[in-house]
Parts: sequence; C-alpha cells; structure tokens
Amino acid sequence: MKEKTRSAKASSLKLDIASYVFVGIIVVFTVYPIIYTLIGAFKSNAELTLGSSFFPKEWHPENFYTAFIRANFLQYFVNSVLISVAVMILAVITTSLAGYVFSRREFVGKKLWSTLYTGLMFIALGSVTLYPTYTMLAKLGINKILLGLILTLLGAQLSNVMLVRGFINGIPRELDEAALLDGCNPFQIYWKIILPLIRPIIAVVALFSFRTAWNDYITTLVFSISMPTLRTLTVAVVQLRYSANAAAEWHIMLAGAAISIVPILIVYAFCHKQFIGGLTAGAVKG
Repeated sequence: MKEKTRSAKASSLKLDIASYVFVGIIVVFTVYPIIYTLIGAFKSNAELTLGSSFFPKEWHPENFYTAFIRANFLQYFVNSVLISVAVMILAVITTSLAGYVFSRREFVGKKLWSTLYTGLMFIALGSVTLYPTYTMLAKLGINKILLGLILTLLGAQLSNVMLVRGFINGIPRELDEAALLDGCNPFQIYWKIILPLIRPIIAVVALFSFRTAWNDYITTLVFSISMPTLRTLTVAVVQLRYSANAAAEWHIMLAGAAISIVPILIVYAFCHKQFIGGLTAGAVKG
C-alpha cells in the first residue's frame, strides 16, 4: 500500500514538473519578443544588426525621440486610439445583442444562421475581401474617413458572438420568465438582467476587439495608401524601417514598435483580472 502511495506521489510530482516546464517554455516564447523589442530599441543600428549582445553596450534613448518625430506619432496615436476604442465599443454592443438573440429569442432560420455562423468561424478569407470591401465603402463615400476603417475592422466578430451566446446559455431562463411577469419587454431583459450578468465575457470581447484593431496592419495599410492621415501606429512603425537614404534602420523601427505596444500592455494590465475571469467563467458556463 505504501509503495502504491509513493508511486502515485512520484507520478504526480513528475506531472507537476512537466507542467511547469511546459508553461515556462510557453512564457519564454511569448515574453521574449516583447523584451527583445524594448531592449533593442535602446541599441544602435550597427549593434542591433550584428546581434553581438542582448543588452546594449551603449544606451540610445534618443531613438524614441527620432521615432516619435519622424513618424508623426502623435497624430497616428490619436488615430489608433479613436479606431480601437470605437471598434471595441461597437463590438461589445453588437456581439452582446447578437449573442442574446441567438441564445434567448426564436426567429425564422435561427438554426440555419447559427450553422452558418459556426461554419464561417473556420474560414479565413483574409486579404481576399479587402478589394470588394474597399470598393463598397468607396461607393458609400466613407473610404477616406475613419468611419470606413472602423466599420471594416468591426467585422469578423463571429467567435465573440459565440462566446457571448455560450455565456448567456449558462444563465437560468427563470430570470427571463420572472422579468416577463414583472412587465419587462425583451430589450429590458437584455439591458437590466442579461447585460449585468455577462460583464466578465464582455470584458473578454472588449479586450479582444481592442487588441485586434490596435494591431491591424494590412487593412489599415490598404485604406491609408491614398489617405496617409488615416494611418495608425502599426502602419507608421513599419514606415520607420527605411530612412531618407533607403538604409534599413532597425533601431528606429524597434523604438517605434516599443512605443506602440506600451498602450496595449497598459490596457491589459488594468483588464487582465476581468479577462481571465471572463475566459474561465465562459469555459464553465459554455
């Protein structure tokens, strides 16, 4: 009996060690690029290109000043904030309403739309849709303003809708029935009962949508080709790679990248508890 207990403890210890090692490897691969970017932003271009040492032999904080002035970061920072916040707010509104309707309401073709939504989650058209989307917005006359870019980045919310629907499915329907008896209409049930209860998953949707809009490159690049004033930080950072004499300036680009990732890190620092809580609760409820 003692031998079986020892064997079980040994197996459990090995499993714990393997788990810690696996998580440690994932953390290293996730965090290392961020640390490398932040440290590399203080190096000279020659030192960064040679890659002789991890830490700078001589620190160059002026790289950040050069990046900020050359890329007109103030304007592009404002663009990024406006676009990301607008996409986040609209994503929260649309996904919560859609998730509520799919979970609680009955309508013609509900099963068909649910199947289409689920199936389209696994289809990635990517840049194929950029041209028809741009053409459609051009015909509407909103391809040269931030609104067109915001509406474009607002798409692809299928996974968020499914997350919200799964979360709402875990809320007892008796609450809806009690509200109906009290005279509430469907929208009041959504606003007064469902929405306060799904705040954890709303935080997940908000962070996902903000991150996606903030980090987007291809869509913003296409829309800002004819309108440079629509550029965001992500597009501006790539423009820092080459100087006036066409020489690659990786140190300036990394400085710009370091500036651009700081806001999303700050947002996550304030929202990580809600983010993790929402994912955990959604996994249990869904």
